Amino acid sequence: MAARLKEKYLQEIKPALQKELGLSNPMAVPRLEKIVLNMGLGEATQNSKLLDPLVADLAAIAGQKPVTTRAKKSIAAFKVREGMPIGAMVTLRGQIMYEFLDRLIQVGLPRVRDFRGVSTKSFDGRGNYTLGMRDQLIFPEVDYSKVEKLKGMNITIVTSAPDDNQARALLKAFGIPFRAAA
Repeated sequence: MAARLKEKYLQEIKPALQKELGLSNPMAVPRLEKIVLNMGLGEATQNSKLLDPLVADLAAIAGQKPVTTRAKKSIAAFKVREGMPIGAMVTLRGQIMYEFLDRLIQVGLPRVRDFRGVSTKSFDGRGNYTLGMRDQLIFPEVDYSKVEKLKGMNITIVTSAPDDNQARALLKAFGIPFRAAA
């Protein structure tokens, strides 16, 4: 069974975007390529056991096993050596990606305290959007009683759009609530 958002993209969003953006080739219509979830934990330099609950939370949120990220180079001021585990990340593609985006829009973002929409300034100039979350408790998969430390995360949505305007149109069509320009 296909994900609800993927069906919506193929039936409604893709034809509407093709018309709105004035594209003659249906393959030129922007689409989602992947979603990357990244959690960093600076305190892991002193105690690497702190990463275990972080990896478990990220696995519950994403629905697949995350990879621990390691320091690329040593920084003496931060007491970090090259190769030390300092975070975790997971890349979602295909069916799981659409299901995660659906959960983020329908369940996760409405649970954010004092939520007024996501920023429109978080595009990178190449059609990718990064969203920062303050804590992992907005996802219902995370057990509140087992969380000993609140950790934020970055959610990067990678699209095939050549520029930010096409990516913004795509994400708006998916239902991401952008903040009203003031």
